Amino acid sequence: EGSLPVRARFLRRPLRARSRDQRAELGAILSVLRPGDTAVDVGANKGSYTYWLSRAAGPGRVVAFEPQQELADYLRLAARVLPMRNLTVESRGVSGRSGTLALHVPGSGPSPGASFEMAVAAHASCHHVEVPVVALDEYFGPDEPIRVVKVDVEGHEPEVFRGAQRILERDGPLLVFECEQRHLSTGTVRDVLDYLRGFGYDGHFVHRSGLAPLSAFRPELHQRAGPGPFRRDQDYSNNFILRRG
Repeated sequence: EGSLPVRARFLRRPLRARSRDQRAELGAILSVLRPGDTAVDVGANKGSYTYWLSRAAGPGRVVAFEPQQELADYLRLAARVLPMRNLTVESRGVSGRSGTLALHVPGSGPSPGASFEMAVAAHASCHHVEVPVVALDEYFGPDEPIRVVKVDVEGHEPEVFRGAQRILERDGPLLVFECEQRHLSTGTVRDVLDYLRGFGYDGHFVHRSGLAPLSAFRPELHQRAGPGPFRRDQDYSNNFILRRG
């Protein structure tokens, strides 16, 4: 189980993320996360961020939330193989309050596009699974400060942040998150950013593999809808890195 080919299979995505796909995001995370810290990966998928969070937090704690059971099982196996001894994998989603929600999963198997939002389900052929969800403020106790929160939930960001008000106010963790207008069922990307500004957050968005100040973000430019795959538009930006001032 710990053989080199198996380890290499689990490391492929994290290494690609660090060197290319999420270089700016992981650079920001690794600049603030220290041994002994607690970090949270909401929508962990196959662990591109989780691995680096685990390494940086050292004897601290990393909690990865992944509501798709197949992907949660993948992360648990990766935790044993690599190993990531400080990782807790939760087979549930994160929302504004604890309970259950329907997860809309495109295709027939696990998908990185799975979402609790009907805006996503309306544009893809999905199967639907009832899954448990929890609010971060309810999961983490008042005596465990959070240093980093990464969020990739395909439009459910407003609810994730709504369920983390105490953490945002008390700890002011670094926030690294994806947010796209096409995924939101209600409101706008600007609404999400303004909500976080209310807690004192500001920062950058990832633009052309670099960082641009949040004040320069223009939804009509950086998330405009056009023909063909959206990622072909070099101005398209959907990842944000915010710090509390």
